[in-house]
Amino acid sequence: MKALAAGIGVVVLSPFLLGGAAMMMATSSEAAAQSSASLPCLPDLDTGKVTEQVTKILDGADVSDIAIEGLDLPGEQIPNAQTIVATGISLHVPTRGQIVALATVMQESRLRNLAYGDRDSLGLFQQRPSQGWGTAEQVRDPVYASERFYKALLQVSGWQQLTVTQAAQAVQKSGYPDAYAQWKPLATALQKAIAATFPGAGDDAGQEADDASSLSDCTTQDGSSFGKIPEGAVPKGYKIPRDADPRARKAIVWAMHQLGTMYQWGGTCTTPHGPDPMGRCDCSSLMQQAYTKAGIQLTRTTYTQVNEGKAVSVKAMEPGDLIFSRGTAARPEHVGMYLGEGLVIEAPRTGRPVRITPLKDWDVLAVRRVL
Repeated sequence: MKALAAGIGVVVLSPFLLGGAAMMMATSSEAAAQSSASLPCLPDLDTGKVTEQVTKILDGADVSDIAIEGLDLPGEQIPNAQTIVATGISLHVPTRGQIVALATVMQESRLRNLAYGDRDSLGLFQQRPSQGWGTAEQVRDPVYASERFYKALLQVSGWQQLTVTQAAQAVQKSGYPDAYAQWKPLATALQKAIAATFPGAGDDAGQEADDASSLSDCTTQDGSSFGKIPEGAVPKGYKIPRDADPRARKAIVWAMHQLGTMYQWGGTCTTPHGPDPMGRCDCSSLMQQAYTKAGIQLTRTTYTQVNEGKAVSVKAMEPGDLIFSRGTAARPEHVGMYLGEGLVIEAPRTGRPVRITPLKDWDVLAVRRVL
């Protein structure tokens, strides 16, 4: 482990092509070509167990006696994950960025430094020399490839507010844009375990990193079956689930009546269809007023609503549950209401109307049941 810690300082000295650092070139994933039905979804990883096993490998234990859920070749994969995390730390990339990088590589190459891929895709990130990522030799250098990915990620405007899937896709431009989400739980567990071996690393993670390992992008329904949903419209075929709590049903029906009304930061949501902009809805006032109609009083802001009711897991979500994203689990910056069937209703942001979005577009930090 001493050699590992000493090696971190070398990372920043490795070659990096400054020209085109912000390129978000198309990459191609040999691994992504597999059917999503065959891919593992790992929402309930034992993070402590992963950390224990990762530490053993990094300390030189016999990998034949070590198994890590989601990894079939841990002796090869963990050192590659270590390089990705170490490179991120050396470049001062926040924890979230390291998780994005690991989730990306899990999808693109399963954490293997491949000498092949679709067309000329190579290496951990399946970067293509013909698309300007570097020479074939360079993109198969794990440090170089990691640097190139991080440099491109940091050039994505607002990447820290994007979901893991959205951030990865902004760099990779993959033909399988929804595939990255499934790897967030494992990526989070690996980042936490590896970063723990570097003194002082991961101090930026806060509550988000702890909660991200237990909350997953993996669900049985993510809303993707509804296709592209026009803003302000109800997806064709959606109905409030029959088993929804009657109070949740009232809140959902009222919220859906506000579809198409424009977002207003600080708006009370008391007259969404009226002429006064301050009577329109922001994300938390939409939740508050919807539940007021159901006879349940919520506090006014996202920061306080995250403490309402009781916490539930993503897998156990029911219609009417509040879903929080952006920021951290302790202090989220956005809230929506789960509608069932993998759909969420929200007042998104200035310039956008109240709308229904698929759960796959949400990076869920917390879920609260207020009934």
